[in-house]
Amino acid sequence: MIIGLTGRNGAGKTEVAEYLKMRGFAYFSLSDEIRAEIRARGQEITREVLIVVGNELRTRFGPGVLAERVLHRLGHEQNYVVDSIRNPQEVEALRRRNDFILLAVEADEAVRFYRSRLRGREGAAATLEQFVEEESRELDSGDPANQQLLATRRLADMVVTNNGTLEDLCRNLDSLLPRLMGRFRRPEWDEYFMNIAKVVASRSNCIKRKVAAIIVKDRRVISTGYNGTPKGARNCNEGGCPRCSSMAESGTALEECLCCHGEENAITQAAFHGTSLKGATLYTTFAPCLLCTKMIINSGIAEVVYNQEYPLNERALALLRECGIMLRQCRV
Repeated sequence: MIIGLTGRNGAGKTEVAEYLKMRGFAYFSLSDEIRAEIRARGQEITREVLIVVGNELRTRFGPGVLAERVLHRLGHEQNYVVDSIRNPQEVEALRRRNDFILLAVEADEAVRFYRSRLRGREGAAATLEQFVEEESRELDSGDPANQQLLATRRLADMVVTNNGTLEDLCRNLDSLLPRLMGRFRRPEWDEYFMNIAKVVASRSNCIKRKVAAIIVKDRRVISTGYNGTPKGARNCNEGGCPRCSSMAESGTALEECLCCHGEENAITQAAFHGTSLKGATLYTTFAPCLLCTKMIINSGIAEVVYNQEYPLNERALALLRECGIMLRQCRV
């Protein structure tokens, strides 16, 4: 899962991040993306420069650019904590991952000012009034590319209050973390198998369209297939299919196509290895064509789940329904 952190200066986001790092969360900070830009420019890194350059990057590349850059580096194999989220569009970018949770860290104004003084950073506000004035520039703005901490806070899924000691914070997090982990979501079976089919499609050698199908029985993959030229023939991307090599217009020169379809290959692979398909479910990245539909029906497959529509495919889908094959669409 990904836990994002938002909050005002001195609220304790760094301490929450350290707590999560100690528990195996990999750490990323949107501010580090800004720091990298400042270093590349040869400028000194100060809070004021961080704000200015961060706003500039959001203006040039979109309000969610910092989150977009980090998101590309987040896998699905471990937990992550993403610090310094300050704009609603950064939240929206991270919410593309269904395992993202935004945690707001809050503390009273006077407490945060005291902590900022303890840090001893150069240029830190010398008075509470100065601290409040500087912070006001980060809270809200009519410019969607600027920091908007108030609007970002309103998007938080959970809040942790940090007015006490570090030990108090850790105790709060000890009780909060199980609730956060309880929101962990695994993909449903349809999503799981359709995503496997998409990975299988990446092996396709067809230069016009990559399509794949997998066949599942008792929640176990028993056969896979992707589109491409027959075994022993030159691959499509090596000039093996005349239709694809000529980049024929859609719906034309079908008699020249030598590529087998993903569903066709999944079914024939099962036959080659002597695997019965009776009662199985076929997941395919595109709805099957008429030829593959007839093979599906006669192979004993009981259900077809498809991701995207196939052009001019009404007859094939109608035939599946007529022959009692369950048919569902699952967009992932």
